[in-house]
Amino acid sequence: MTDPVTTIGFDADDTLWHNERFFVLTQGMFADLLRDHTDPDTLMDRLLEAERRNIPHYGFGIKGFTLSMIETAIDVTEGRVPASVIAEIMAAGRDMLAHPIELLPHAQETLERLQDRYRLVMITKGDLLDQERKLAESGLRGMFTAIEIVSDKNPQVYARIFDQHGRGAARGLMVGNSMKSDVVPMIDAGGWGVHVPHGVTWALEHAPTPHHSDRFKQITELTELEGILDQIT
Repeated sequence: MTDPVTTIGFDADDTLWHNERFFVLTQGMFADLLRDHTDPDTLMDRLLEAERRNIPHYGFGIKGFTLSMIETAIDVTEGRVPASVIAEIMAAGRDMLAHPIELLPHAQETLERLQDRYRLVMITKGDLLDQERKLAESGLRGMFTAIEIVSDKNPQVYARIFDQHGRGAARGLMVGNSMKSDVVPMIDAGGWGVHVPHGVTWALEHAPTPHHSDRFKQITELTELEGILDQIT
């Protein structure tokens, strides 16, 4: 029997509400804008390379994504991209920043059932203003004892958060759709990592599944989380 879990961290984007599908839709628009200069597959590869380069400078989120699209458009057109195309890319970024929040199935009911038994902490990365907007519009703020909007997710970040808001990572559990950001670093910090796959996951969030760890769990939807908690405590 392990020490009981006292604190549960929840990722936000594509764990509690839809997010990545809006990026996919915008990428389709982007490919249409640049169709006379390159094919969609090549364009997406170039965009992903730009995003990877730019994360250390711009961080995660829509603003960095928009800047990466502009950089890619300049690149594939060899500097000849029309100003009208740049304007459309910027408008698409603004549309993404204003898109209404749509909760994923069972998100609210799961939090409601757990909030009286555990400390719940939202742990999300990305642009501060955008994440705060989405949280406010979600209606979920009151269910969390703390909100942590971080620049990245790694074992050190998780150790700090679960020390501050719980009884350490060993008695903490993190739930999210990203193996790379939500599951693996939490396990490396000494906690439990629960993967709840989403239909669309950004390529840069992929990582090998940590089947070797007895602190790794996988569920298909959030309603299964209580059963996992009963098993491990």
